[in-house]
Order: sequence, then C-alpha cells, then structure tokens
Amino acid sequence: MNTSIQIRPATHDDALCLSVLAMQVFLDTYATTGIRPAIAKEVLHAFSVSAFTDLLTRDGRFIHVAEREGNLLGFSQITLGTRQELITATHPAELDRLYVQEPFTRMGLGSELLRTAEATAVQHGADVMWLTPWVHNTRALQFYARLGYADMGNTSFFMEGEAHENRVLCKRL
Repeated sequence: MNTSIQIRPATHDDALCLSVLAMQVFLDTYATTGIRPAIAKEVLHAFSVSAFTDLLTRDGRFIHVAEREGNLLGFSQITLGTRQELITATHPAELDRLYVQEPFTRMGLGSELLRTAEATAVQHGADVMWLTPWVHNTRALQFYARLGYADMGNTSFFMEGEAHENRVLCKRL
C-alpha cells in the first residue's frame, strides 16, 4: 500500500465525504444496468450524511477511512455483536461495508482496511468476522476468499421489498 495513504478512525467531520463515497461505490457496484427507484431510494436513505452521522455515534460500530492528502479513498464499517443464523460465534462482528473508490482498487487498500477492521473487532473481543456480499459481486467474493473467508451459504438482502441473493462469508479471528 502507498505510504502516503493513512488508515484512521472516522470522525464526525468525515460524514459528508463518507456519504458521497458510499453512494458512488454502491452505484458503481449495484446499478450496473442504470438507476431505478428502488436503488435511488436505498442510496439516498442508507448513505445520507445524517445516516453516517448517526453511525458515528453508535456504540459497537467502528468506521475506518483510508485517506490521502485530505481525500477519502475508501472505508470499512463493522458492527460488534451482530448475529447471523449461519454463523456460530460467541462474539461475532459484522463487516457491514468495505468500500474503495474504483481508481484506488487493486492497490492493497481494501486488504489494509479489512486488516484494520479485523484488528478492531479482535480488540473488542470478537471471535468471528462475517459479511454478506452480493452473489454477482465476483471481485468481492474472490477478494474475501483469498483473505481466508469461508462461504457458509446464502441469504437475502431486501431493498424496497425486492430480495437480492447474497453469500454469507466468515472468518475466525
């Protein structure tokens, strides 16, 4: 990873840039056939500045950003204690998001953000990290497999009443 890139905990001052970065990455990944109402509503709700401001105040949630020269390039977000029916864990942690802007992919940034997320989870007593990437996000599925995440089965993500198949991945920490 480029040494001019810093990984640090997100602050309230990052909410605006986190919001826009998340919208961009989400749309680049999931709106591959264009924008329709379900996607537009999901993006405006889940990635609003107020949603990130709220996330940054919640106990048991941790967001780390990758930054270079005052510019956010990516972020990771975990939640401690979230359970998933396919995962057996005493103290689970969910990797809610790992988003890297496309121009900064394949530079080791995602791996560094994931290592930071895993270390944070361990520091807070987690024994397993799990996540649910979209079944059609082949690049993400391959990335997590390379980093030791096992495929435990499928689940669904619901957006505006539509079910979208995701995979459940996990790694013992």
